Amino acid sequence: MTDDSAQLAALTDPTRRLIFELVATRSRSVAEITREVSVSQSAVSQHLKVLRDCRLVRAEPKGASNIYHIDPDGLGQMRAWLDRFWSKTLAAYKLAVEKPPEEPQ
Repeated sequence: MTDDSAQLAALTDPTRRLIFELVATRSRSVAEITREVSVSQSAVSQHLKVLRDCRLVRAEPKGASNIYHIDPDGLGQMRAWLDRFWSKTLAAYKLAVEKPPEEPQ
């Protein structure tokens, strides 16, 4: 699986996507995330491992715990991949809009 498809696959899980969104709003510890979701701390840690492995979040050790942040490099890679589709779609739309109307027969 490519990084892009691994990142998209990681975000298909609703709990994992919620965890990602929480970390995107501000950096958080596992304990802070666990208070916001309806799964155990162990499950949160497993979801964070998946997000780390596909480079959507990164961990920064702080004392006895880790603080999770968005990984700007991994997220930038996913955004670049998505932007390619957006650019192609906009270009196709531009061609369709600028095309002269067809004459009725």
